[in-house]
Amino acid sequence: MTGGGTGGHLAIIKAVKEQIKDRELIYIGSTKGQDIDWFKNDNDFTDRYFLDTRGVVNQNFFGKIKSILMLISATRESIRLLKKHKAKVVLSVGGFSSAPTAFASKIIGIPLVIHEQNASIGSLNKILKPYAKIFISSYLEDSPIRAYPIKDIFFKNSHIRESIKTIIFLGGSQGAMAINTLAISIAPTLHKMGIKIIHQAGENNIEEIKKSYKELNIKAEVFGFTKKLDEYMNIADFAVARAGASTLWELCASGIPTIYIPYPYASSDHQYYNAKYFKDKQLAWIMREDNISIDEIFNIIKDKEIKNISINLLKEIEENGNKKIAKLLKEI
Repeated sequence: MTGGGTGGHLAIIKAVKEQIKDRELIYIGSTKGQDIDWFKNDNDFTDRYFLDTRGVVNQNFFGKIKSILMLISATRESIRLLKKHKAKVVLSVGGFSSAPTAFASKIIGIPLVIHEQNASIGSLNKILKPYAKIFISSYLEDSPIRAYPIKDIFFKNSHIRESIKTIIFLGGSQGAMAINTLAISIAPTLHKMGIKIIHQAGENNIEEIKKSYKELNIKAEVFGFTKKLDEYMNIADFAVARAGASTLWELCASGIPTIYIPYPYASSDHQYYNAKYFKDKQLAWIMREDNISIDEIFNIIKDKEIKNISINLLKEIEENGNKKIAKLLKEI
């Protein structure tokens, strides 16, 4: 298994690997990004390797040259590791972390399976798509598996939202200033409406945001990184969130109507296109950071169609995506 850099990529590996514990698994990632934090001590993998790589796209000319040289060196090492472990199949989830192992698999003839998380296909996955044995995407009609691989708990907790009693603000573990600012600005009105607040403010912003709620004399559940996101989502009836793929599909599986505020600097604006997939089906709303309308937010919150949207969200996602991908990998 390879790929990562960000939690959105790594969440796919985590969901799938839990269904293949009866096979020898190795992970090849990068020293950069979040790979080490997620998998350094993960004993589901018999071996874990973190190679010295970094992204190519957002570098200047000399930075690109250095990144390419690092990629070549890491690809050689990946070839050695795949041969050493006699790998039978490679699952790549994209991101710069995956490049060396994905290239290595093609060089030595190991079947490559790619999972693309986003509606807008990443630059590396665009290059590798023609060479993959199987290309999986929940957004493509011709994908052999449409089910998005998220943890089973989100399906177990799923239920129809009848009315809005609790709102969850999700800016990711690093937080999102635009969402933090919005949450504090509308908190007094939400409080008057009797709506409770759950707020993922980001690790570095917790104390500041807690202080803001205290000054407003409002009780709110504030956190940064958490392993209890499924519990928080289970309580929530509505969300304001970034549109990273895993968060988006977890909210879908939970049946939570959502206003998405995409991260404006995401590569290829992929968060916007993730959210647009649902907006086009009239199952979500999108607001750009520089065009957030508080009046529109409250009009949405008061919308009587919330229940119907919740019902239809639950119809949009298939269960057992992680099991289906695991089964496919075992068959290969």
